[in-house]
Amino acid sequence: MTIENYHAHIYYDDANRHIAEALREEIEQRFVMRMGRWREKPVGPHPQAMFQVAFENDVFARIVPWLLINRRGLDILIHPNTGSSLGDHTDHAIWLGNKLRLRLDELDNAS
Repeated sequence: MTIENYHAHIYYDDANRHIAEALREEIEQRFVMRMGRWREKPVGPHPQAMFQVAFENDVFARIVPWLLINRRGLDILIHPNTGSSLGDHTDHAIWLGNKLRLRLDELDNAS
C-alpha cells in the first residue's frame, strides 16, 4: 500500500468559523499545500462544515505537528490517500481534538 498524499479536514461550526478562517490563513502562509473550498454543510463522510487541506508526503512532518499545537480547539481529521477511502478515513486516520462520527456509508469500500 502506497501513500500518495494526505488530507487534513478542519471542522468548524457557526460559533467558531472565525477561528477556522484565521487558521486557514495561517496555513496558507506557512505551508505548500492545496486548500479546498469551504464546505458549509456535510459532504461525503464529513458530518459537519469543514475545509480540506491537501498536502504531499514531504510536508507531513512539518504540518501535522504544527496543527497539533495550533488547531485552536478545532477538530481535525488527517488521513492518507492510499486508494482505500474507507480504510484511509478509519484505520489509517489521525484525529486532533474530538473524533467525530463520520458518515462511512458515503465512502467507497474498495481497497
